[in-house]
Amino acid sequence: MSTLPHTATQTVPPPGDAGSDTRPLRTEFAATARLAIPLAAANLLQMAVYAIDVIFVAQLGTQQLAAITLATSVYGISLWCSLGLIGAVAPMAATALGRGRHALREMRRSFRMGLWMSLFAGLAVMAVALGGEPLMNATGQDPVVARMAGEYLSVLSFAAVPVVAANVLRIFVSTMDRAVIATWITVLALLVNTTGNWILIFGNLGAPALGLRGAAIASVITSLAVLAAYVAIIQSDRRMRRHYLFGRLWRPDWQRLGEIWKIGLPIAAITLAEGGLFGAAAFLTGALGGLQLAAHTVALQLAALCFQVPFGISQAATIRVGIHNGAGSREGVHRAGIAVLALTGAMAVIFAALMLAAPRLLLSIYIDTGDPANASLLALAMAFLLIAAGFQLFDGAQAVLAGLLRGLADTRVPFVMAVIGYWLFGFAAAWLLGFHTPLAGKGVWLGLALGLLVTSILLGWRWHRRERLGLVMKPD
Repeated sequence: MSTLPHTATQTVPPPGDAGSDTRPLRTEFAATARLAIPLAAANLLQMAVYAIDVIFVAQLGTQQLAAITLATSVYGISLWCSLGLIGAVAPMAATALGRGRHALREMRRSFRMGLWMSLFAGLAVMAVALGGEPLMNATGQDPVVARMAGEYLSVLSFAAVPVVAANVLRIFVSTMDRAVIATWITVLALLVNTTGNWILIFGNLGAPALGLRGAAIASVITSLAVLAAYVAIIQSDRRMRRHYLFGRLWRPDWQRLGEIWKIGLPIAAITLAEGGLFGAAAFLTGALGGLQLAAHTVALQLAALCFQVPFGISQAATIRVGIHNGAGSREGVHRAGIAVLALTGAMAVIFAALMLAAPRLLLSIYIDTGDPANASLLALAMAFLLIAAGFQLFDGAQAVLAGLLRGLADTRVPFVMAVIGYWLFGFAAAWLLGFHTPLAGKGVWLGLALGLLVTSILLGWRWHRRERLGLVMKPD
């Protein structure tokens, strides 16, 4: 029998009356927005954190910039997969919260083993990062750039475990309806990373000028600061401290760890499939020429920036649906779906309108649109952005539909659907249209749009049939 300070019979009321079937739809909209807005803001700020590294390193020279670009591509995809793996904690914890009975104990089990999984996943990311230089050499990269990237990764790898662990705690505060904490901690990360880069890269305030290695050290310091901030806030908050997340953390719970693996592995695989598609698109446009690749990179940066909003909504969707599903509220699950899809549709319309109405203004963030030397690049990037405007709805829909299904702990079949949509349709169409029609880079982007469309249709069909497929829990 456990001697933890909370007994197995204690429960936590779900935030926002999640289990009630009589609430008006506007209440669900408010609860979803309360989660989604700070999560989307945190995602956007996180992109700014990554951009800071590029901005500072670019001042060192083109080789250093190329090195950090290569290193980030290796580190980033493995890190995102690990975050997908620990993402299984969100539906498990939300379902326990919605169910009510033994909620403290069940949430504690999930988050503790989520922290264990963050250690294993972080070590795997470290291994990938440390093998980055041989991989770059094997793919024919410049040996000097590959060596620089390898040195950068050898330091950056130490950030992996704290980054993944901090994301487990981010899920915890979000599940507890305190997602705004994630926003403010990301602001802290931005400040720490900016200061660290300024001091360590260029040797300000009497520190040695470490160049690229200084950027990596700043990232490690930032990851530790973020993890420490989450721990401090959780421990200082009376309601969150009740969960006793860090007590007896050394004790394994193999059953719960296995459940996290079972649900999380397909999420990681979906992340790899989607990331791999966009990575492959870069290789395809690169094979079409440097101008095509440059325009692709700029337009994709804007598309990725917009994607952070539906991504934040999808994270909120997982928690909202998980809470309703745990409470056995089919009507609540239905309302959550309506709220999430409506919010995503509204944001997609806004982003598409911006891309159509002011493409030159948006692209001026990354390139000098007034320079005649950039005329060809600008024209091509604007064409790509026009296609991106067209697939905003599908991109957002496939993200939030995956989040909705994830709230029902449904991850394996959605992974198969994602592979079919992204690769069987998306990549195949990108290759055919890019290399076997005059469309070139525009054909690659049309292929991406098709992949997102097919994936959203398949996931939408599964969400629509969720009750017939037995994905929704029955009330006790």
